[in-house]
Amino acid sequence: QVQLVESGGGLAQAGGSLRLSCAASGRTFSGYSMGWFRQAPGKERDFVAGISRASNSPYYADSVKGRFTISRDNAKNTVYLQMNSLKPEDTAVYYCAASSSWVVTTIRERYAYWGQGTQVTVSS
Repeated sequence: QVQLVESGGGLAQAGGSLRLSCAASGRTFSGYSMGWFRQAPGKERDFVAGISRASNSPYYADSVKGRFTISRDNAKNTVYLQMNSLKPEDTAVYYCAASSSWVVTTIRERYAYWGQGTQVTVSS
């Protein structure tokens, strides 16, 4: 079992920045690829960014490429999502998730563990 707790969400203006954190506990954090997903009201939960176990292959959705950066600190059992140049369409609940996959996967069903989510609201 892996427990995930997100933090760092809140309200930002368009063009601003927020940094999300996801703290993991339970089984060995470094044994999981990590992902961030987001879900806006009435929409599906979509992949945003992912990072492999060894942090050597981050992957981003086209909608956030060049604006968001995912990173992880295996010593602190934490994964981060730095969000810059925020847009109103980035407004959603953001979830971190853990997958036993060796490489980053964008497929939601391959993530076995999920956090409770943190709200990000971007005003125009």
